[in-house]
Amino acid sequence: MTNSGKDPHRYDDLLDLPHHVSATHPHMTLYDRAAQFAPFKSLPGYEDEVAETARLTDARAELDAERIAQLDARLRLLAEHLAETPVVSITYFRPDARKDGGSYETVSGAVKKLDTLRRAIVLRDGREIRIDDVAELGGALFAALGG
Repeated sequence: MTNSGKDPHRYDDLLDLPHHVSATHPHMTLYDRAAQFAPFKSLPGYEDEVAETARLTDARAELDAERIAQLDARLRLLAEHLAETPVVSITYFRPDARKDGGSYETVSGAVKKLDTLRRAIVLRDGREIRIDDVAELGGALFAALGG
């Protein structure tokens, strides 16, 4: 008990006091007050690293000899018909820039040239696909070859 005879754990004497208004600090909005209690990021970038690690990539499939021979035949036929600017669809492996593996993508377009020095198929829109990354080559040109 205190000298006043009140329980020290009670604050009844404070309940009727007027709310303090600072003369030097502006009133804080409820939004700003709530932000004080928001969680903070003690490890900046950690969530991004976890998300990157969780992101899945595909492994590059190894082509068998029969599949390689089929792609070679299609590339030869494509080279013979370049003057016609054939439209093809190309499924190729695109390596991931940040981690092992990558993904398979399919693009379609008119072929401008085969760059044998850089081993690339150059499409008319400027895209280049490395021949070594090609998994599938399709289009009307290859109908006689079965696809």
